Amino acid sequence: MSFWDALTGRKSSSSSSSSSSPSSTTLQEPTDSFQPTPFDPSSAQDVSSFLTGPSLPDPSQLHPLAGLNQQTLDYLSLEESALSDLPGSQSALPSRGWSDDLCYGTGVTYLTALSMGGAWGLVEGLNRSGPAAPPKLKLNSVLNAVTRRGPFLGNSAGVLALVYNGINSTIGYYRGKHDSANSVVAGALSGMLFKSTKGIRPMMISGGLVASAAGAWAITRKTLF
Repeated sequence: MSFWDALTGRKSSSSSSSSSSPSSTTLQEPTDSFQPTPFDPSSAQDVSSFLTGPSLPDPSQLHPLAGLNQQTLDYLSLEESALSDLPGSQSALPSRGWSDDLCYGTGVTYLTALSMGGAWGLVEGLNRSGPAAPPKLKLNSVLNAVTRRGPFLGNSAGVLALVYNGINSTIGYYRGKHDSANSVVAGALSGMLFKSTKGIRPMMISGGLVASAAGAWAITRKTLF
């Protein structure tokens, strides 16, 4: 071995490769032992068997009211839907008490007065513009009159109905019944309260008008209902 071979290690690398080559020849190649299972068409599942399988829940049981027809409900509270049992409390709509009377009475009165005020404003706007006025001027006059008269009557009647129903329900609660006297007294008090800042004479006129309207409504309700 020359000095250059000893320095570079050429002989040792060749010897190591020669020593490792017999060991590499002794390694065995891996064998594949997997055997695929033959496919049987008779054992395959279709879509219907998948959808009707036991793993899927019943869609009818997912409804919030499922099972109510099976006598499984222990307690059902119907107290809030009980109608008022005071004598004379029957009206055009079923009432559960003063809250229903307040909502129905105020709402119906407001909408009725708003419609009447709109009709009043329509006639006033047409009469004020004149037959020879341009269409734009007529439209402007009608809109101004409708938006002035409609909310005025609607708001005034809504406040009167709100106070009237509150006083009427209070009187009926303490008297234990609803009759024509309750309606007339409640109408007079609410009318006078509505014009209480205008003086004695406007108070009496307003109280008399509202009491007359309440009495007419009480007679109508007693006759029809």
